[in-house]
Amino acid sequence: MKRKSKIQRKTSETEIYLEMDIDGTGQYQVETGIQFLNHMLESFARHSLFDLKVEATGDLEIDDHHTVEDVGIVLGEALQKALGDKKGIQRMAHALIPMDESLAMVALDLSGRNYTVLDLNFHQNKVGDLSTENVSHFLESFAQTGKINLHARCEGKNDHHQVEALFKALARALSDATRIVHEQMPSTKGVL
Repeated sequence: MKRKSKIQRKTSETEIYLEMDIDGTGQYQVETGIQFLNHMLESFARHSLFDLKVEATGDLEIDDHHTVEDVGIVLGEALQKALGDKKGIQRMAHALIPMDESLAMVALDLSGRNYTVLDLNFHQNKVGDLSTENVSHFLESFAQTGKINLHARCEGKNDHHQVEALFKALARALSDATRIVHEQMPSTKGVL
């Protein structure tokens, strides 16, 4: 079974093309026009071992909001499509990731029901060229279209470290949750 997907999304604000291979080796090719988001998606690919290709253009002359939001939407759609019926997956997973003084926690369930609980406390308005307020928006958009129950928390003094630890924790939790561990549907309902 090939767990791959390709998604295209074009609006008046953004144009995005994304390819995902859940059973990859962590290869990536990412260009969003937002360098820090590129760095986070590359880290996400490397630590999840998902192969990821992202080509995004957006109205960055206004701000980074639409591009960040739509990349999150498309990433969630790609994950949902690549997982198919989810038969045999681990389904639930968590990760605790430190980065220097920062610590990030992500717990998730690929339940088919989206719900997001975030406890993110950043100190600055931006990390590089990424607005820190859009980190939570990215996660919410991703969880909504990926149909994921997502809880995420991070703490620390350095916002770069917090955001990077958060993306690594998301990657590791998803790597575990998407792993094939048996042949059954991981639900007493029989569907996810």
